[in-house]
Amino acid sequence: MSQVMFYGRPEPIRKEHHRNLRLDASRADLSFAARANSVPLAGPEFQHAAKEYPIVFIQTGTGGILAAALLGVRADENLFIGPDARWNAHYVPAFVRRYPFILAESGADPDQWAVCLDATYPGFNTETGEPLFADNDEPSPLLNHTIRFLQECQEGFRRTETFVQRLQELELLGNLSARVETKGGQKFAMQGLMAVDEKKLLALEAPKAMELFRSGELGWIYSHLISLANINRLATLLAAREP
Repeated sequence: MSQVMFYGRPEPIRKEHHRNLRLDASRADLSFAARANSVPLAGPEFQHAAKEYPIVFIQTGTGGILAAALLGVRADENLFIGPDARWNAHYVPAFVRRYPFILAESGADPDQWAVCLDATYPGFNTETGEPLFADNDEPSPLLNHTIRFLQECQEGFRRTETFVQRLQELELLGNLSARVETKGGQKFAMQGLMAVDEKKLLALEAPKAMELFRSGELGWIYSHLISLANINRLATLLAAREP
Protein backbone atom coordinates (compact mmCIF):
# COMPACT_ATOMS: atom_id res chain seq x y z
CA MET A 1 0.00 0.00 0.00
CA SER A 2 1.09 3.50 -0.73
CA GLN A 3 0.41 6.68 1.15
CA VAL A 4 -0.83 8.19 -2.15
CA MET A 5 -3.25 5.42 -3.10
CA PHE A 6 -6.53 6.79 -4.54
CA TYR A 7 -4.86 9.98 -5.84
CA GLY A 8 -4.75 10.34 -9.61
CA ARG A 9 -2.94 13.69 -9.81
CA PRO A 10 -2.13 15.26 -6.43
CA GLU A 11 -1.06 18.88 -6.57
CA PRO A 12 -0.35 21.53 -3.88
CA ILE A 13 -3.20 23.93 -3.21
CA ARG A 14 -2.17 27.41 -4.36
CA LYS A 15 -4.30 30.51 -4.11
CA GLU A 16 -3.32 31.71 -7.57
CA HIS A 17 -4.36 28.39 -9.15
CA HIS A 18 -7.32 27.34 -7.00
CA ARG A 19 -8.88 30.66 -5.98
CA ASN A 20 -12.18 29.83 -7.71
CA LEU A 21 -12.25 26.11 -6.99
CA ARG A 22 -15.22 24.59 -5.15
CA LEU A 23 -15.90 21.17 -3.69
CA ASP A 24 -19.30 19.69 -4.50
CA ALA A 25 -19.62 16.46 -2.53
CA SER A 26 -22.88 15.61 -4.31
CA ARG A 27 -21.02 15.22 -7.60
CA ALA A 28 -18.64 12.54 -6.34
CA ASP A 29 -18.77 9.09 -4.78
CA LEU A 30 -16.48 6.57 -3.06
CA SER A 31 -15.75 4.46 -6.11
CA PHE A 32 -12.11 5.58 -5.82
CA ALA A 33 -11.74 3.12 -2.92
CA ALA A 34 -13.67 0.22 -4.48
CA ARG A 35 -10.50 -1.77 -5.23
CA ALA A 36 -8.78 -1.28 -1.88
CA ASN A 37 -8.94 -4.51 0.13
CA SER A 38 -7.21 -2.76 3.04
CA VAL A 39 -6.32 0.77 4.14
CA PRO A 40 -3.87 2.12 6.73
CA LEU A 41 -5.41 2.74 10.13
CA ALA A 42 -4.24 5.01 12.96
CA GLY A 43 -4.21 3.82 16.56
CA PRO A 44 -6.70 6.47 17.78
CA GLU A 45 -9.21 4.94 15.34
CA PHE A 46 -8.91 1.39 16.63
CA GLN A 47 -11.76 1.60 19.12
CA HIS A 48 -14.27 2.69 16.48
CA ALA A 49 -12.87 0.61 13.62
CA ALA A 50 -12.86 -2.57 15.75
CA LYS A 51 -16.66 -2.61 15.61
CA GLU A 52 -16.63 -2.96 11.83
CA TYR A 53 -13.35 -4.33 10.45
CA PRO A 54 -10.56 -6.77 11.26
CA ILE A 55 -7.57 -4.67 12.34
CA VAL A 56 -4.35 -6.36 11.27
CA PHE A 57 -0.69 -5.58 10.74
CA ILE A 58 0.74 -5.85 7.22
CA GLN A 59 4.34 -5.97 6.09
CA THR A 60 4.99 -3.42 3.35
CA GLY A 61 7.15 -3.89 0.28
CA THR A 62 9.87 -1.77 1.90
CA GLY A 63 10.09 -4.03 4.94
CA GLY A 64 8.06 -1.86 7.28
CA ILE A 65 4.90 -2.83 9.11
CA LEU A 66 1.70 -0.82 9.23
CA ALA A 67 -1.66 -1.20 10.93
CA ALA A 68 -4.56 -1.62 8.55
CA ALA A 69 -8.28 -2.15 8.37
CA LEU A 70 -8.99 -5.25 6.29
CA LEU A 71 -11.77 -4.49 3.81
CA GLY A 72 -11.82 -7.63 1.66
CA VAL A 73 -10.39 -11.09 1.19
CA ARG A 74 -9.66 -10.89 -2.53
CA ALA A 75 -7.19 -8.58 -4.21
CA ASP A 76 -8.70 -5.38 -5.62
CA GLU A 77 -12.05 -5.81 -3.85
CA ASN A 78 -13.51 -3.64 -1.09
CA LEU A 79 -16.51 -5.45 0.38
CA PHE A 80 -17.74 -2.30 2.12
CA ILE A 81 -18.51 -0.42 -1.10
CA GLY A 82 -21.66 -1.44 -2.92
CA PRO A 83 -22.92 -0.84 -6.46
CA ASP A 84 -24.14 2.59 -5.36
CA ALA A 85 -20.52 3.58 -4.55
CA ARG A 86 -21.45 4.24 -0.91
CA TRP A 87 -19.64 2.97 2.16
CA ASN A 88 -21.69 0.28 3.89
CA ALA A 89 -20.42 0.69 7.44
CA HIS A 90 -20.95 3.21 10.21
CA TYR A 91 -17.28 4.09 10.61
CA VAL A 92 -15.20 5.11 7.60
CA PRO A 93 -11.40 5.07 8.17
CA ALA A 94 -9.76 8.50 8.22
CA PHE A 95 -7.45 7.41 5.41
CA VAL A 96 -10.54 7.32 3.17
CA ARG A 97 -12.32 10.34 4.66
CA ARG A 98 -9.40 12.66 4.01
CA TYR A 99 -9.67 12.14 0.25
CA PRO A 100 -9.49 14.19 -2.03
CA PHE A 101 -7.05 16.11 0.18
CA ILE A 102 -3.67 14.99 1.52
CA LEU A 103 -0.54 16.34 3.18
CA ALA A 104 2.66 15.85 1.20
CA GLU A 105 6.26 16.56 2.10
CA SER A 106 7.36 19.98 0.90
CA GLY A 107 11.05 20.45 0.16
CA ALA A 108 13.99 18.85 1.94
CA ASP A 109 12.69 19.55 5.44
CA PRO A 110 10.73 16.46 6.62
CA ASP A 111 8.70 18.65 8.96
CA GLN A 112 7.42 20.85 6.13
CA TRP A 113 4.14 19.73 4.58
CA ALA A 114 2.00 21.06 1.74
CA VAL A 115 -1.77 20.66 1.58
CA CYS A 116 -2.60 18.96 -1.71
CA LEU A 117 -5.71 17.92 -3.60
CA ASP A 118 -6.41 15.34 -6.26
CA ALA A 119 -7.02 17.32 -9.43
CA THR A 120 -8.83 14.33 -10.97
CA TYR A 121 -11.55 14.27 -8.30
CA PRO A 122 -14.93 14.79 -10.03
CA GLY A 123 -16.30 16.81 -7.11
CA PHE A 124 -14.07 19.81 -7.90
CA ASN A 125 -15.54 22.55 -10.09
CA THR A 126 -15.86 26.33 -10.23
CA GLU A 127 -19.65 26.66 -10.03
CA THR A 128 -21.26 24.65 -7.22
CA GLY A 129 -20.32 23.49 -3.75
CA GLU A 130 -18.18 24.98 -0.99
CA PRO A 131 -15.27 27.23 -1.99
CA LEU A 132 -11.69 26.55 -0.97
CA PHE A 133 -11.00 30.27 -0.58
CA ALA A 134 -13.14 33.10 0.76
CA ASP A 135 -13.75 36.38 -1.06
CA ASN A 136 -10.74 37.94 0.69
CA ASP A 137 -8.53 35.13 -0.68
CA GLU A 138 -8.07 33.65 2.78
CA PRO A 139 -8.71 29.92 3.31
CA SER A 140 -12.43 29.19 3.60
CA PRO A 141 -13.99 27.40 6.62
CA LEU A 142 -13.93 24.22 4.50
CA LEU A 143 -10.21 24.48 3.81
CA ASN A 144 -9.38 25.41 7.42
CA HIS A 145 -11.36 22.41 8.67
CA THR A 146 -9.62 20.19 6.11
CA ILE A 147 -6.17 21.37 7.21
CA ARG A 148 -6.95 20.63 10.87
CA PHE A 149 -8.27 17.18 9.96
CA LEU A 150 -5.20 16.37 7.85
CA GLN A 151 -2.92 17.44 10.70
CA GLU A 152 -4.84 15.21 13.12
CA CYS A 153 -4.51 12.32 10.68
CA GLN A 154 -0.79 12.93 10.28
CA GLU A 155 -0.25 12.98 14.04
CA GLY A 156 -2.31 9.81 14.41
CA PHE A 157 -0.23 7.95 11.83
CA ARG A 158 2.99 9.17 13.47
CA ARG A 159 1.83 7.84 16.84
CA THR A 160 0.90 4.56 15.18
CA GLU A 161 4.36 4.20 13.63
CA THR A 162 5.85 4.55 17.12
CA PHE A 163 3.32 2.04 18.43
CA VAL A 164 4.21 -0.54 15.76
CA GLN A 165 7.92 -0.06 16.47
CA ARG A 166 7.22 -0.75 20.14
CA LEU A 167 5.35 -3.94 19.26
CA GLN A 168 8.34 -5.07 17.21
CA GLU A 169 10.82 -4.22 19.96
CA LEU A 170 8.74 -6.21 22.45
CA GLU A 171 8.48 -9.07 19.91
CA LEU A 172 4.71 -9.14 20.25
CA LEU A 173 3.81 -9.52 16.58
CA GLY A 174 3.33 -12.93 15.00
CA ASN A 175 1.93 -14.32 11.77
CA LEU A 176 -1.85 -14.44 11.54
CA SER A 177 -3.42 -17.43 9.83
CA ALA A 178 -6.72 -16.16 8.46
CA ARG A 179 -9.00 -18.35 6.38
CA VAL A 180 -12.44 -17.51 5.06
CA GLU A 181 -15.01 -19.93 3.70
CA THR A 182 -18.34 -18.76 2.34
CA LYS A 183 -21.60 -20.70 2.42
CA GLY A 184 -21.17 -21.23 -1.29
CA GLY A 185 -18.00 -23.21 -0.67
CA GLN A 186 -15.42 -20.61 -1.70
CA LYS A 187 -12.26 -20.77 0.42
CA PHE A 188 -9.71 -18.01 0.82
CA ALA A 189 -6.44 -17.96 2.76
CA MET A 190 -5.17 -14.46 3.50
CA GLN A 191 -1.39 -14.28 3.54
CA GLY A 192 1.09 -11.76 4.92
CA LEU A 193 -1.00 -10.68 7.90
CA MET A 194 0.29 -10.24 11.45
CA ALA A 195 -1.37 -9.91 14.84
CA VAL A 196 -0.35 -9.41 18.46
CA ASP A 197 0.41 -12.66 20.27
CA GLU A 198 -1.70 -12.40 23.42
CA LYS A 199 0.33 -15.04 25.26
CA LYS A 200 3.47 -12.98 24.79
CA LEU A 201 1.56 -9.86 25.81
CA LEU A 202 0.47 -11.48 29.09
CA ALA A 203 4.04 -12.63 29.73
CA LEU A 204 5.48 -9.10 29.53
CA GLU A 205 7.41 -7.80 32.48
CA ALA A 206 5.34 -5.47 34.64
CA PRO A 207 7.25 -2.25 33.78
CA LYS A 208 6.86 -2.85 30.05
CA ALA A 209 3.17 -3.70 30.42
CA MET A 210 2.65 -0.58 32.52
CA GLU A 211 4.29 1.52 29.82
CA LEU A 212 1.78 0.21 27.29
CA PHE A 213 -1.03 0.91 29.75
CA ARG A 214 0.02 4.49 30.52
CA SER A 215 0.53 5.36 26.84
CA GLY A 216 -2.98 4.14 25.99
CA GLU A 217 -1.53 1.61 23.59
CA LEU A 218 -2.75 -1.36 25.62
CA GLY A 219 -6.27 -0.29 24.71
CA TRP A 220 -5.25 -0.20 21.06
CA ILE A 221 -3.91 -3.74 21.35
CA TYR A 222 -7.11 -5.15 22.81
CA SER A 223 -9.23 -3.28 20.26
CA HIS A 224 -7.09 -4.99 17.60
CA LEU A 225 -7.49 -8.42 19.20
CA ILE A 226 -11.27 -8.05 19.57
CA SER A 227 -11.57 -6.87 15.98
CA LEU A 228 -10.20 -10.13 14.57
CA ALA A 229 -13.65 -11.66 15.02
CA ASN A 230 -14.75 -9.42 12.14
CA ILE A 231 -12.93 -11.72 9.72
CA ASN A 232 -16.15 -13.76 9.84
CA ARG A 233 -18.03 -10.65 8.77
CA LEU A 234 -15.88 -10.46 5.64
CA ALA A 235 -17.02 -13.99 4.80
CA THR A 236 -20.65 -12.90 5.18
CA LEU A 237 -20.15 -9.86 2.95
CA LEU A 238 -18.37 -11.94 0.36
CA ALA A 239 -21.11 -14.57 0.36
CA ALA A 240 -23.66 -11.84 -0.34
CA ARG A 241 -21.84 -11.14 -3.60
CA GLU A 242 -21.86 -14.72 -4.77
CA PRO A 243 -24.20 -15.54 -7.68
